[in-house]
Amino acid sequence: MNLSLGHTLVATHHSGTSVPTELSPRPYLHPVRTLAGTEVTETGPADHRHHLGVSVTLADVSGTSFWGGRTFTREHGSVMLDNHGRQEHLSWGECSADRTVEVLSWTDPEGTELLREHRTVRALTLDTKTWVLDLHSSLHNTSGRELGIGSPATNGRPGAGYGGVFWRAPIGDLPPSVTGPDGAKGEEALHGSHARWLALSSTASHRAPWTLLFLQPGPRTDPWFLRAEEYPGVCPAPAWDTRLRLGADRTLELGLRTAVTDGPVTDHEALATAVAALA
Repeated sequence: MNLSLGHTLVATHHSGTSVPTELSPRPYLHPVRTLAGTEVTETGPADHRHHLGVSVTLADVSGTSFWGGRTFTREHGSVMLDNHGRQEHLSWGECSADRTVEVLSWTDPEGTELLREHRTVRALTLDTKTWVLDLHSSLHNTSGRELGIGSPATNGRPGAGYGGVFWRAPIGDLPPSVTGPDGAKGEEALHGSHARWLALSSTASHRAPWTLLFLQPGPRTDPWFLRAEEYPGVCPAPAWDTRLRLGADRTLELGLRTAVTDGPVTDHEALATAVAALA
């Protein structure tokens, strides 16, 4: 399934059914492209096979991993466990060229549903160089009990608070430059911050420059998990350093809005303002 703006293909949706169990099968978008066709996502890279373009992931939902790969434990560090959940497609609420609404069941390794998700994905035109991917996830606890949502950080690995709407970008010849509000620059300055937005800029293997500017559009604003030097990856982290308790029949709202631009950006603040103002 494709996501398009006019006649321009900007993203491809995969069901995730062919993803191996140990990578926590789930739907994902890849490739996501600029309007000129440059790919700005990566899937299944050698460094982290469980990174799947743009996907919704949680590393620990009451012991079930929807992140994939190894699990960090206080007792043994990072180990492979038989704890991988999966996200299964149930239905389409809407399916048009530039907007989809998907209903998904998040199940544990035994097949018991823990969460029921309504995921809305929109493609929005901003200008001739930039379009915006808007992803909103509404996760409803259907387990009949309280769920604990954690991360490697809450399990004892400082700074590894990943989980949520995760964007894996491709590795270029050099690490991407990282920019934030008020002149903040670099992974160290913005990792774990509550910056209103952050941006990655790099070049593809064929030297085409691209910029991704990320912001959280809703009332919920989580710290940013950010990698740039080791690999380019970004997500707002709902379980950054504290375990999140989601009561039975309660809902967790997650979202990420991303400007996808051909070339460098000269005024990041102006771009962030324009992206935030989109309806």
